[in-house]
Amino acid sequence: MAPSAPLLPAGTTAWLITDGKAGDLAPCRGLAEALGLAAEERRIAPRLPFSWFAPRGPADPRERALVPPWPDLAIATGRRAVPALRAVKRRSGARTFTVFLRDPRIGRRAADLIWVPAHDRLRGANVIVTEAGPHPVSPARLAAARREPDPRLSALPRPRAAVLVGGDSRHGRFPDEDGRRLLAGLERLSGEASLMITASRRTPEPLRAALADLARRRGGFFWDGSGENPYLALLALADTVVATADSANMVTEACAAGVPVLLFEPQNLYSRHRPLFAALKSHGTVHPFAGRVEALRPKPLDMTLAIAQAVANAYIGHRDALARRKTR
Repeated sequence: MAPSAPLLPAGTTAWLITDGKAGDLAPCRGLAEALGLAAEERRIAPRLPFSWFAPRGPADPRERALVPPWPDLAIATGRRAVPALRAVKRRSGARTFTVFLRDPRIGRRAADLIWVPAHDRLRGANVIVTEAGPHPVSPARLAAARREPDPRLSALPRPRAAVLVGGDSRHGRFPDEDGRRLLAGLERLSGEASLMITASRRTPEPLRAALADLARRRGGFFWDGSGENPYLALLALADTVVATADSANMVTEACAAGVPVLLFEPQNLYSRHRPLFAALKSHGTVHPFAGRVEALRPKPLDMTLAIAQAVANAYIGHRDALARRKTR
């Protein structure tokens, strides 16, 4: 992970603790990069019954990812990472400063510092609250992708529409009816813009095939998994972005591109996402998907650096407090 300009002292060591899910790794990586850290990723795999007891139970005592030397800073997210983060804090003799992203479900004592989205209820002196969370789609990465554009995409006529399609998740399925509505809207949009489409591993296979066919028929691009992943290039070269609302991460990453984000909302939209999307709509960054290009170009909406600065300030306060104790 290439660090950006550091907000923390040189030599600060850091771990990213997750169970490896892409949706958990992305915000941790984005925060670490904004802090300027070359963080080490520690992927946990708790055995039964320890995985059942998370987040309230103890860490698996034989967890291979949790071995010293302990880091100065540990960032974690995901239900199964809560016991692991608490174990690192305890085993390090409280020296490691711990940060948890999203509500840990066991209260404010789960970590030294916690970030939650505004629609979560957790509040406290050690809780950072913003509407959108950290992610790795930084201004520097977008600028680099524009300076050296992906030739698979840059050859497409403008305006270009990036289409980010998710699918089934633990919060609900993406039914055929939603797939048909999405395809109908994209068919209309393809009359106004070149489509640059990427699907998820969660995308139902019939929908994936239909998206590939649409791109072929309309002279667009569909990423079939071959070659370099164009996700960042899609955002960097888009004049508008269509994103399905099954992934809050995907939508907030799209908002960093500085173009209108057209939100396709499935019928069984996860209720906890609704307040976030309502807030993004009020900013003028997100609009309902109606199969057409929005003319207004919003400012990029990215709170990653603000969250990183709050983490850096809290960590430095923790480090200074440890130094004072040593001199007593």
